[in-house]
Amino acid sequence: MQLLIKIALSVAIILAATSIGKKLPSTAGLIGVMPLTGALVLVWMYLENNGNSAVMQEFTKGALWGILPSILFFLVAFVCFKKELSLPLVLLSSFGVWVAAAFVHQWMLK
Repeated sequence: MQLLIKIALSVAIILAATSIGKKLPSTAGLIGVMPLTGALVLVWMYLENNGNSAVMQEFTKGALWGILPSILFFLVAFVCFKKELSLPLVLLSSFGVWVAAAFVHQWMLK
């Protein structure tokens, strides 16, 4: 049942953002990156780990430093869209930079 609730909430957020994006793209962008996802993960991790503060601290540290690869993802996407590149190329470039930054992220947190 928990899995279905997680899926339903995630789908609802995505549908809301894309629906809002039809008229207010920048607002949809804000919704897409807002800490709502992180808050949902915090709740689920808290419940699944009986509030283990060590697990919660590690998650929040990873999330905090994980903001940097996400910023790079959107920065590359923005630059690619300004250059009027195709969506597949934008996504390939953005995810490529994000993956590289994510490897650095994981290396630095060890």
